[in-house]
Amino acid sequence: MATPSPLPPFAAIVVAAGKGLRVGGDTPKQFRDWRGKPLIRHSVEALLEAGASPLVVVVAPDARDHAQAALRGLAELQFVVGGATRQNSVRAGLEALDESAPAHVLIHDAARPDLPRAVLDGLLAALEHHPGAIPVLPVVDSLAFACDGVMAGKAEREVLRRVQTPQAFRFIDILAAHRAWTGATNAGDDAQVLMDSNRSVALVDGDERLKKITFAEDFMDSSTLPEFRIGQGYDVHRLEAGEELWLGGVLIPHNMGLVGHSDADVALHAITDAVLGAVGEGDIGTHFPPSDPQWRGARSGQFLEHAVGLARAAGYAIANVDLTLICEAPKIGPHRPAMRAEVARLMALDEGAVSIKATTTEKLGFTGRGEGIAAQAVVLVTRTA
Repeated sequence: MATPSPLPPFAAIVVAAGKGLRVGGDTPKQFRDWRGKPLIRHSVEALLEAGASPLVVVVAPDARDHAQAALRGLAELQFVVGGATRQNSVRAGLEALDESAPAHVLIHDAARPDLPRAVLDGLLAALEHHPGAIPVLPVVDSLAFACDGVMAGKAEREVLRRVQTPQAFRFIDILAAHRAWTGATNAGDDAQVLMDSNRSVALVDGDERLKKITFAEDFMDSSTLPEFRIGQGYDVHRLEAGEELWLGGVLIPHNMGLVGHSDADVALHAITDAVLGAVGEGDIGTHFPPSDPQWRGARSGQFLEHAVGLARAAGYAIANVDLTLICEAPKIGPHRPAMRAEVARLMALDEGAVSIKATTTEKLGFTGRGEGIAAQAVVLVTRTA
């Protein structure tokens, strides 16, 4: 979402010191491309966008160059060399944060690239009442204990949960727990370390999108995405005297203008919804709520650029857009070249990939009576990763 409520201040640690051997190949999986960019970059970008500061990336001693290349261009990152176990690596990241002493820290596995914002909201909210919080999912399959290849008993799935990352902690508590850790075996995750120090860990709703990339076939998930997807958008705004008329990002001289919370550009709104629909990212009202005063009078070009950015982040490129404006007046023809050029600029397309048409309703309906303008758009996106 473009305008979520601000999160409480937090730092983050992304653990990327593993070898990723089950994936195969010579490059650790966290630095291999997934949906158009290195696996680790997806979650690091999501954490930075959510406000993580500082953000520590823990890498193996021989992987610093890989990590810096994968995260090139991202500001305010600190690279720390990890240890022989995950617990050692996390502690190295925590010690690196000790000087800044953040109130809260999220600890995340680099192999979980898709990081829903709602999970972050739930985790940090839980820290108001608990020193730690983890995202979990229910176990839906029957479970059995195994011994020598045969079933040795059943496990009660009702009391079991699948644990994900990021895991959230009050910084002073998790640092103290790691410093005091004396477990005979390697800690499976940081919640176990915190529980070992007799501190509580809250369970919050996880998300299937937090799936961990583990095996070679997991990298093939992106190839199961459709080669192309289509989105459709539709918008209507009322015409009133004394308002400016913005269409397709162009200010058009007219005796009436469109009314809306933003600049009411029905053309760009319809295209924005088409892009969002093509990549399954909701609608324009979800990202830019009309109830939010910061969007009053805003130019709709920024809405469209945001939607195009989301499409790229999901591994898709815009192939073409076809827009139809429905109105009796003004005449669209004289303004079509300027509108086409502006839409192409906002979407980083050649003008040949932008079609803008206009039609009337033969004096029928609200558009026929000159009460408003409607717009309908179709967008094709193609997979790039």
